[in-house]
Amino acid sequence: MKKETNIVSASLNGIRNSPRKMRLIANLIKNKEIYLALDLLTYSKKRKISLIFKKLLFSLLSNWKIKHNQYNDFEHLEFFLYIKEIRVNQGKTLKRLRPIPQGRGHRIRKRSSNIIAFLDKKRKT
Repeated sequence: MKKETNIVSASLNGIRNSPRKMRLIANLIKNKEIYLALDLLTYSKKRKISLIFKKLLFSLLSNWKIKHNQYNDFEHLEFFLYIKEIRVNQGKTLKRLRPIPQGRGHRIRKRSSNIIAFLDKKRKT
């Protein structure tokens, strides 16, 4: 018999922000209910990163609806959806040179991030 899992995932790759900055917001919304996390992101001071995570959360919700054939509102259900895990890993690094005096150059590393998030359900208490 096949065991059905409730976990749904979504990912974003090659985001032009360093993983260290992205983890600040990721830790803020980890283990939170998805609608609470969306509210936190709406009023966050880090606008650019917040928009990226909002995009990821909407993708998670969409994947949940497709997997479970639930195209209606989640308000009347006996469970709530929460972000089970969110991982921010380092993506590709673009290496550039910036000229400095006496014909030398300093290396500049433009970092990128890969994000993967998992959504699960908890029973309301």
